[in-house]
Amino acid sequence: MIISLNRHRNIIDFALSSLMRRKMKNFSLLAVYTLIVFVIASLLFFVHALKREAALVLADSPDMVVQRLMAGRQDLIPAAYAEKIRSIPGVSTVTPRLWGYYYDPIFGANYTLMVPAKPTIEPGSILVGAEVSRNQRVGVGDMVAFRTSAHTPLLLTVKGIYPAASNLVAADLIIMSAADFQAMFNFPETLATDLAVTVANPREQATIAAKVVEALPDARPILKSEILRTYDSIFDWRGGMMVVILSAAVLSFVIFAWDKATGLSAEERREIGILKSIGWETADVLFLKFWEGIAISLSAFLLGGILAYGHVFFFSATLFEHALKGWAVLYPRFRLVPAVDGFHLTVLFFLTVLPYTAATIVPAWLAATTDPDAAMRS
Repeated sequence: MIISLNRHRNIIDFALSSLMRRKMKNFSLLAVYTLIVFVIASLLFFVHALKREAALVLADSPDMVVQRLMAGRQDLIPAAYAEKIRSIPGVSTVTPRLWGYYYDPIFGANYTLMVPAKPTIEPGSILVGAEVSRNQRVGVGDMVAFRTSAHTPLLLTVKGIYPAASNLVAADLIIMSAADFQAMFNFPETLATDLAVTVANPREQATIAAKVVEALPDARPILKSEILRTYDSIFDWRGGMMVVILSAAVLSFVIFAWDKATGLSAEERREIGILKSIGWETADVLFLKFWEGIAISLSAFLLGGILAYGHVFFFSATLFEHALKGWAVLYPRFRLVPAVDGFHLTVLFFLTVLPYTAATIVPAWLAATTDPDAAMRS
């Protein structure tokens, strides 16, 4: 047992020294290998973290949002619909919501205007997101001028600014009173943008949604689970598009790595022939090549994973954040909370480490099974 352990230790030491003798070749391979792992791991980490953030943001959203459709498009919904929906068994609360978008032609930015469910802000005052404050260059106590739908000015005073930590949901947000919202858009008092519905039993949401459509044929209920699935699909689609864009680079790496792994040089074949001639067994040669392959592939996997972790969670994935987050004038600046999926790491390990390691063993086995004299003369 001790002899076997010493033999294996000697093989590992020889494998490391063999890698160092061809350090330029192996370093170039390791650099390209690490870069590919870094890009793929960054995409996996980023998409998973965005999905997690979306789930956390939507955790407090209503169980169901009811909209009204007119000619296949969303239209304002009568507030009286709330009473009809509230009468359906299983519905806990129905709250009419007022929200919309305002385009600022001066700064070229879109703001999200919203009225809180409870009247927590008085007319003439607003609460703004950190990016709105930065874009408008206003602080607490300053006045902001808006233009109503009748092209008349509406002056509102900033009473508070949401902290930067809430940028994910409040970057472009402006909270105002119902009176100011109605004055801004000439919004009828009997209408709402949509209805927020809370259901007592989560398992009855689909049933209640069907009853809503039956009672109000022009209504469209949207469940929270459907919104979550939509976000997941969007992030998966964007991540997939990035993989397609980078597929040429990935394919080039696969060809490069396969050529390096399977194409033993004359020096390596002579080395295997010398080792066989001095008493090394075929299993020892395969063990040697296994450790050479695992040293490169595992190093690339660890380095690429660590760099991807720092890139995503400390530098907000600056290389491709716009491709996955989207783009806007008021861009939400936020740092993702570290969230790594063990399943993704396992899949990445099997796709990067094992194929290269296996590719190094096959040509080594072919060289080790040939005559040592022929291998040394090659």
